[in-house]
Amino acid sequence: MASCRVCYRRCEIAEGKFGFCGVRQTKDGKVTPINYGKITSMAMDPIEKKPLSRFMPGSRILSIGSFGCNLRCPFCQNYEISWSEEAYAFGKRADEYTPEDIAQIAFSHKKEGNIGVAYTYNEPLVCYEFVRDCAKLVHEKGMVNVLVSNGMASLEVLDEIIPYIDAMNIDLKGFTDTYYRDILGGNRYMVMDFIKEAVRHCHVELTTLIVPGENDTPKEMRELSSWIAGLTDKDGQTIGQNIPLHISRFFPRFKMMDRDATSVRLIYELVDVAREKLNYVYPGNV
Repeated sequence: MASCRVCYRRCEIAEGKFGFCGVRQTKDGKVTPINYGKITSMAMDPIEKKPLSRFMPGSRILSIGSFGCNLRCPFCQNYEISWSEEAYAFGKRADEYTPEDIAQIAFSHKKEGNIGVAYTYNEPLVCYEFVRDCAKLVHEKGMVNVLVSNGMASLEVLDEIIPYIDAMNIDLKGFTDTYYRDILGGNRYMVMDFIKEAVRHCHVELTTLIVPGENDTPKEMRELSSWIAGLTDKDGQTIGQNIPLHISRFFPRFKMMDRDATSVRLIYELVDVAREKLNYVYPGNV
C-alpha cells in the first residue's frame, strides 16, 4: 500500500491497483503514473484558446494532453480521455513521447510562431512528473510553458512544477462546497489554496463555467470575484483585482444533456457583477 500525494484524497493504493484518477498506480511499493508520456491529443492552438487573454496575445502554442482526471465533472468536454469508461483503453493506445521529444517538437515549430508548450485537454497534474520533466527542457530551449488545470492539487505538486511554468489558466468552477463536493467530486479549498500560491509565482488567469441551476447566481459570483480581488503577490501586495477571470457559457454535454445552455444574457450579467471587483473579466463561448 502506498499513499498518493497529488490531491486531497491522498489515495491509499494497494500494489497493482489505481487511485481515483485511474492513472496513478502502486508499482513496487511506489505510486507512479501509467500515463507518463502517453499523448492522446496534440495541436497548435491560439493562446487565447487556453483561455489566456493577457499572456502573449496573438501567439500560438503547442498543446498536448494525456488521459485521466481527479474530478468527475458531469459536463466534461473531454470525457473520452478524462474519466469515461473509454479513457483508460483510449490512453493505452496513445502514442508515447519522451520529454526530449516534446521539447524538440515544440522547438521545431518555433519558426511557425510557436512560443512553447501548453499542458491541457485532460488534467495534466495527475501526471505532474511528465509536466515537470517536459517543462524544464522547454525552458532550456528558451520557450514558455502554460498549464491548464482544475487546480485540485497539493502545494507539494505545485512546488515541483512552478519553477518551470510561465502562465496558468485554472478553473475556479464555483464558490460553494456543495457544488465542488456533490457535483464535481472535488474540494474547493484545495483549489483555492492552489490558486492563492500560484498567483505569487506566475501569470494566472481563472475560468468559471456557468452551469444553469448550479453556480449561476449574482450572489455566488460576487463572493467568487471578491475572493479573487483579495489575492496577494509574494510580497503581500494585493494583485487580485488584475487577475483575469473568464466567465464561460455552458452547453449541454456528456451527462448533462438534459440541461439548457446558459443564456448569453446571464453571462453578461455575471460579467458585470465580477467587474465590480475585477479589472479584466471576459465572457466565454458567447
